[in-house]
Amino acid sequence: MSNRKQLHPERSPREKFGLLVRTLRDERGWTQEELAERVGCTGSHISAVETGRRAATQQFARKLDRVFGTGARLEQQIQAARYTALLEGFPEYVAREAHAAEIRLYEVGVIPGLLQTPQYAAAIEDQEVKRGAITPEQAHERVALVESRQAALVRTPPPLVFVILDESCLLRPVGGRSVMGVQLARLLEFADNPHTALHVAPFSMAERRPYTLPITILTLPDRGLMAYAQSSQHGHFERESAAVVPMLAAYHQLHVGALSQDASVDMIDQIRKGTT
Repeated sequence: MSNRKQLHPERSPREKFGLLVRTLRDERGWTQEELAERVGCTGSHISAVETGRRAATQQFARKLDRVFGTGARLEQQIQAARYTALLEGFPEYVAREAHAAEIRLYEVGVIPGLLQTPQYAAAIEDQEVKRGAITPEQAHERVALVESRQAALVRTPPPLVFVILDESCLLRPVGGRSVMGVQLARLLEFADNPHTALHVAPFSMAERRPYTLPITILTLPDRGLMAYAQSSQHGHFERESAAVVPMLAAYHQLHVGALSQDASVDMIDQIRKGTT
């Protein structure tokens, strides 16, 4: 017992989760091998999770809850760890997004997460780490969340996804020329998809642009409406359809003033050629 690795739960979500697993196991007098047998994995896997060397998946946490008889305690901690660096309302929004029939979003300054390449997402989060805004662990979770959100859209039937990008999204060279070139190519692929639409709101819209901040509007399978909007420090998830209807009307006004998809694709392609 004396050679046990000392855990520091305040240092990372992984070590906090690992300490909880170790504590629950110790309370029952089980060895790592005995717990592994009950869960259906190896003792080395339990060791890696307990010491924070390996991140536990939500499915693994669910198995642990079943074995320990802890309800959904461990699974909830995994979910909480995943969202430690996210704004209020966003975790609930992500859960709804995964089942939405239609997604309409408008973004300013950066490519939205649903369209980001892993390199682009990592470049943004790396800078957040350098500024001290988030930890490296949180940055990893954010990038992983981008990938999981995109994977959730690959379903049958797929959602309709309507995207309007402020021109600033295309001109901000995140990650340098090579990263930006791949990212812009990703936008062109997205526009070519049969269940998506991509438009650019040019700077020339000026004061005619109805939104000054990013916004996303979801149409749920039952045709109910929800919306999520955020600033740099705050997020708000609107659950009442009646409150979202004016936002949807403004979105349609934005769509009317934006470039056509053909013109938008041409603009993106011209900017992309300048990055190569």
